[in-house]
Amino acid sequence: MRYLGIDFGSKKVGLALSDEAGQMGFPHGIMPNDGRLIDEILSLIERKEVGAVVMGESLDFAGNENAIHKEAKAFAQLLERRSSISVSFEPEMLTTQEARRGFDGLRPSGAGRTEVDASAAALILTSFLTKQHG
Repeated sequence: MRYLGIDFGSKKVGLALSDEAGQMGFPHGIMPNDGRLIDEILSLIERKEVGAVVMGESLDFAGNENAIHKEAKAFAQLLERRSSISVSFEPEMLTTQEARRGFDGLRPSGAGRTEVDASAAALILTSFLTKQHG
């Protein structure tokens, strides 16, 4: 089964797709977090034959929900209502920083934000998949 990983942000949403066996996540791209996001995600799910979605669970350092977490939960509920896909959450603490570290020295300063968002989604997805198959 193919999985879709989502790193949900207030302005941009990083996306990752697993291999068909659902073993590992790979960066796919980003989408703006606008009024078309839900339809674009639903279209991607259909085109890529996604069977499940994993979203990053955004919490503060004390483990409490933050504003992005509440928006992500609402988006996940909408996605579940508009599709037959289940949405799981995976902790995303510091995934963006980890993804950014992977690009240091590989790109000009300030470039590559798209790759960072998609790579963060891949890290979230791979973490979830590792626990499922571990």
